[in-house]
Amino acid sequence: MTNIKKIGILTSGGDCAGLNAVLMSVVNASAEKGWEVYGIHDGTDGLTNRPLSYEILTPENFSATPWPRLSGSYLGSLNTGVKESQEVLAQRFGEGVRELGLDAVLVVGGDGSMNIVSGYCKAAGVKMIGIPKTIDNDTPLTDFSVGFNTACQVCTTALDDLMTTARSHHRALILEVMGRDAGHLAMHSAISGFADICLVPEIPYTLEGIINKLEAVKKSGRTSALIVVSEGVKTEKGEAVTGAVNMVGEKINGGIGDYLSGLINANYKGFQTRVTKLGHVQRSGNPTAFDRGLAVVLGASAVQLLAEGHTNRMVAYSGGKITSFTLDEVVEAGTTGLNANSPYVKAARAIGMYVGEE
Repeated sequence: MTNIKKIGILTSGGDCAGLNAVLMSVVNASAEKGWEVYGIHDGTDGLTNRPLSYEILTPENFSATPWPRLSGSYLGSLNTGVKESQEVLAQRFGEGVRELGLDAVLVVGGDGSMNIVSGYCKAAGVKMIGIPKTIDNDTPLTDFSVGFNTACQVCTTALDDLMTTARSHHRALILEVMGRDAGHLAMHSAISGFADICLVPEIPYTLEGIINKLEAVKKSGRTSALIVVSEGVKTEKGEAVTGAVNMVGEKINGGIGDYLSGLINANYKGFQTRVTKLGHVQRSGNPTAFDRGLAVVLGASAVQLLAEGHTNRMVAYSGGKITSFTLDEVVEAGTTGLNANSPYVKAARAIGMYVGEE
C-alpha cells in the first residue's frame, strides 16, 4: 500500500470531450481515500511558471455543476510547444511539485504528453500516473483514449448532415478531419458515416483510384458521394500539402481537402466537389456515454494504482480490460497509427469503400 495523502492532476495537450469526467472521477475516488487533490492549471504551465497556478479540488467542484457532462477542461490545457529546454522545465516542474507537497501527479494526456511529462517527472524524481486522452486515438498500448469516441460522433453527425446537401446538389463532398499523422478518426468516422472514400496517412492512394470509385458510384445511379480525408494525408508523391508551422516550429496539418478537391475537379467531371473542414468542432460536443464511462473507469483505476503503491505507469483499455503499462513501455511504443490490416480497414474494403491501394 502507500502513504500518499496529496496528489496533483493536470490535463495536457489538446482538449477533448471527457476530460472533466476524468477529473470528477479522480477527485471523488481520492476523497473516498481521504486524499487531497490539487488541480494544476493550464497543463504543465501551472507547475513550471511562477507563481504556481492551481486550485484545491473537492467533489463539490463537480457534483453541483454540469462540468462532468461538458467538453473542454475545467483546469485548462495548453499544447503550444516547448519554448525552453527540457532540463529547465523539468527542474521547475519538480520544484513546483515539491512546493505544493504533492506525493504524485496524475497526467491526463496523449502520446506527446506521456513522453514529455514523464520525462519531467523522471528527471525531477516525481511519481506519475498517466491517463490516456486524445481525439486522435494514437496513444500507444490502449485501444481507446478518452475523447476519441465523442470526436467520432461529431464527425459522423457531420457526414449525416453533409449527405443530404450532397444528394440535393449532386456533389461529392469532402470532409477533412483531424488526427495528425494517424488515421483512426477518419477511418472510424467514414465507416460510421457510410462514406464512399476514406484516405488516411498510413495507406497510399492514387487519383485514379479515387476517380474510379466516384465513377462506380455514378454508374450505380447514385448522384452524390462522401469522401473523408485525414488532415495528415499527403499528396500521391508523399509530399506535405503545406509547409506551415506553428510558433515553435512544429508542422501544421491541413489543406489536403482543398488540394484533393482541386485535383478531382480538374480531372473528373462526374461530380463537383466541395470541402468541409471541421476543425476544432471535433474537440467539442457533450461526451458520449462510452467516453464518460471510459473516463470514470480510467480515473478511478489511476487512483487505485497509486493506492496500491504503483507509480510511473499509464492506465489503459486493452483487449476489453482495464490494465496498465510502465511509462517506459508507453514511450518506447511511440505514437500508434492506424493498422492498414485492422478490422476496420478490412471491413471498409469489404463493403466497397475506397481506402487507398492494397
